[in-house]
Amino acid sequence: MTSTPRTDEHQSHRTENDPASNRPMSLSEIQASYADYADWLHRFERFDRLVTGRYRSDRFGDVAGKVLDVACGTGTNFRYLPETVELVGIDLSPEMLQNAETQLSELGREGTLRQMDAQDLDFPDDSFDTVISALSTCTFPDPVAALREMERVCKPDGTIRLVEHGRSDVGPIARYQEWRADAHYAKTGCRWTQEPREIVTEAGLSVQETSSGLFGTITTFEITPT
Repeated sequence: MTSTPRTDEHQSHRTENDPASNRPMSLSEIQASYADYADWLHRFERFDRLVTGRYRSDRFGDVAGKVLDVACGTGTNFRYLPETVELVGIDLSPEMLQNAETQLSELGREGTLRQMDAQDLDFPDDSFDTVISALSTCTFPDPVAALREMERVCKPDGTIRLVEHGRSDVGPIARYQEWRADAHYAKTGCRWTQEPREIVTEAGLSVQETSSGLFGTITTFEITPT
């Protein structure tokens, strides 16, 4: 695992467009933030299902085979996956993984959970039929590196499915997000004014389908590995 975010060309480009990324958190700082929020996020899940549940269900409900959930957090995605999949979840935070283990137990599901950096996945190439992730690129120090890792471990005939959030396309909401962006990032490590489509494009991924909703704050993707 690395402890210092990379500062290559694509990360510098994002910094110019997102002031909150001028002070990127290290992985250890993100872990500390997650330790504070893991239990709260688990309790918050019922509300999350009302807000993002249909987007997760639409993107994740028909996947198959061996599935990797990157930055699985407290296991929010698990309930939307078919029961027939072979589930592997990874997250940087041990506290998040503890809650994810509880989630598996409550759902009566089998799964393997591992602590791991999404930017440096400890899996061989072409290990998974499906790779999923939700509301995660906003927290990775280098989201492009994480997306490229997702592509690396996904089989060429597999699929990558994302549900992400970012800047609204509704003016008053976007202005509020921009006003609070730095404070929100300093507190949670979340860049909520990011542009998910720009990040996916930077990563060079082949998008088969994309959609948006919730006033433009949610963007979903179906991606084919190249």
